[in-house]
Amino acid sequence: MTAQPHRSADHAAESSADRSAESSADRTAERDTDRSTGGNAGRSADRSVNRTGVRTVRRGVRLALAVVTAVLALPLVTAAATHSRAVPYGDRLTAHTSAAVTAMEPALRVRGHAVEAYDPATGHRRWTYTREGRHPLAVLPLPGHALALWSDGMVTDTVREDGSAVRWHRVIPAFDARSGSVLQPLDPQAKMLAVVTPERIAAYRVADGDLRWILPPRRGCTYVPQRHLRTSDALLIAQPCTEPAAWTAELVAVDEFGRIEPDREPLGNEIPTPKP
Repeated sequence: MTAQPHRSADHAAESSADRSAESSADRTAERDTDRSTGGNAGRSADRSVNRTGVRTVRRGVRLALAVVTAVLALPLVTAAATHSRAVPYGDRLTAHTSAAVTAMEPALRVRGHAVEAYDPATGHRRWTYTREGRHPLAVLPLPGHALALWSDGMVTDTVREDGSAVRWHRVIPAFDARSGSVLQPLDPQAKMLAVVTPERIAAYRVADGDLRWILPPRRGCTYVPQRHLRTSDALLIAQPCTEPAAWTAELVAVDEFGRIEPDREPLGNEIPTPKP
């Protein structure tokens, strides 16, 4: 009877020791797990930070490359925009710099869809002038000026020496390219230009293209531009009429001031002098 309590105490002591050992083992395992988990988490965090940093660096590099590319491409874009910019009236002036240039002003001719200026001594082209979708019908060389009449009724004045610029453009209203219209100087100094069409004679100041006067034909009559004659101080143009008329009625004489007739009081054609 006295041995049973002793065995119970031993058994209790063994059980307590076992539980203590298990608890210690569990705590050790938990610490190991915590350390292992913490280490893995730290390494994962480090890897995450590294990946984020790499991505940030890559984005920065891509952005920098994009900026550099845009800056380098800017001159090309600007040049392309300049070349593609719409040209007034479709003008295209081409200088032929390889041509031998003499002191003489170039001669003019119509060749295909272009006005050509060429050296009268060598025959080499100095410059050509074209207009998109148009072709020249007639040219008139004057000192310092290359005048041209185009298929759309446009009259132009180009710097004759080198074709460096078109000074002015003027439109002939109700123009018919089949009418055989002509360009003629109206005075010995060639300061005034006549554009003769079947419907009208229009006079322009050569220096700036200013329209000075318009002369329609007599009622029932029509100008024939190809039938004209120049004298020292007048331009004679035929104007046949549908009704019988004296031959003098079928001819008109003009100069820089308009129709030549007695007692006329013409306006001047000089460029106004600016007031001081």
